[in-house]
Amino acid sequence: MTDSVLIIGAGGVAQVVAHKCAQNNDILGDIHIASRTLSKCEAIIDSVREKGAMKTDRALSAHEIDARDTPAVAQLIRDTRAEIVINVGSAFVNMYVLDACIETGAAYIDTAIHEEPDKICETPPWYANYEWKKRDLCAEKGVTAILGAGFDPGVVNAFARFAIDRMDEVRSIDIVDVNAGSHGKYFATNFDPEINFREFTGTVYYWEDRQWKEKSMFESGRDWDLPVVGSQRAYQSGHDEVHSLATNYPEADVRFWMGFGDHYINVFTVLKNIGLLSEQPVTLAEGQEVVPLKVVKACLPDPSSLAPDYTGKTCIGDLVRGVKDGEEVELFVYNVADHKEAYEEVGSQGISYTAGVPPVAAAMLIAQGDWDAKTMKNVEELDPKPFFEVLDRIGLPTRMQIGGLGGEDRAWNE
Repeated sequence: MTDSVLIIGAGGVAQVVAHKCAQNNDILGDIHIASRTLSKCEAIIDSVREKGAMKTDRALSAHEIDARDTPAVAQLIRDTRAEIVINVGSAFVNMYVLDACIETGAAYIDTAIHEEPDKICETPPWYANYEWKKRDLCAEKGVTAILGAGFDPGVVNAFARFAIDRMDEVRSIDIVDVNAGSHGKYFATNFDPEINFREFTGTVYYWEDRQWKEKSMFESGRDWDLPVVGSQRAYQSGHDEVHSLATNYPEADVRFWMGFGDHYINVFTVLKNIGLLSEQPVTLAEGQEVVPLKVVKACLPDPSSLAPDYTGKTCIGDLVRGVKDGEEVELFVYNVADHKEAYEEVGSQGISYTAGVPPVAAAMLIAQGDWDAKTMKNVEELDPKPFFEVLDRIGLPTRMQIGGLGGEDRAWNE
């Protein structure tokens, strides 16, 4: 058991993390939530208490922190006696929080790759630009750092490892992320609009024929016939997990596909073409300097506000092709989540739920020793079976279709 867990961030994903930590505080201990805005942390605590989520009578407290202040984060880790830090703040704070964990010896978990505000889509592999530069230091100090332990990246990395472990060799990994739900708004993003748009305004990097290749966003799309949600259009996109999977499985083609409707594409295209998705500052006629992307973010609904009216389901999975006993084989490993069920349980929509449950599962595995690696790891470098066992138990069951999409459907452990 861990004495204390510190959650960095207070958005929709942090709300899920807090609820799930509370539901499993017999393993994770005291829960501390820290953000720049104390009132957001306190609102999450109110939600946890209203839902009666606390499994045992342990501390649950809020803290105000600037997560880009490494010494302050390190001091908070010491003050709270946190043994595990779950970082679900902005991707801009990752390296600062990681440094605080290295300084204090606390285990570190995040759900997305580090970004710098003034840079979009840096040279692949992305992890090599920031996180992996600290890998040797983590090993030297015996600090466990689990990178990208959300759903994608995260669970999909474990899906890939699980499928590859059942094969003699891997040929390709296609990750498909489809949200077949509806939030009822004219236009909104399911997570931080600034991070969302940055993800899709850069080059689409993918790994094929043992080399990095490039496409533009929405250049390559296809229909996928998925479990539960049916036929859905998804487009090849750039994404974090491609960069670690391509490094760890260089013999495999690695691609990421995300579902988009025509309306989203039309609005996105207009915003991009008139410069409103730029991360570079512009000066207004009145002399004020603004970042267009931040203005757009301020005008859009807060993703956490979408939860009450969200309906429908998500389907996220990996189609992995390879060879077993000399024969070509395919396996689709996936999860389906429901927006309404997520809201009823933790007060968040399904996208936040799929992102927030996995880092809690990772924290539980660190606390129990299964994933306490004492070094830096991406999720595919760890045994996926204990991960799936915990995810099954706390809300995100893993299934598979043998023979690829449309094949025999069963639980992962059948």
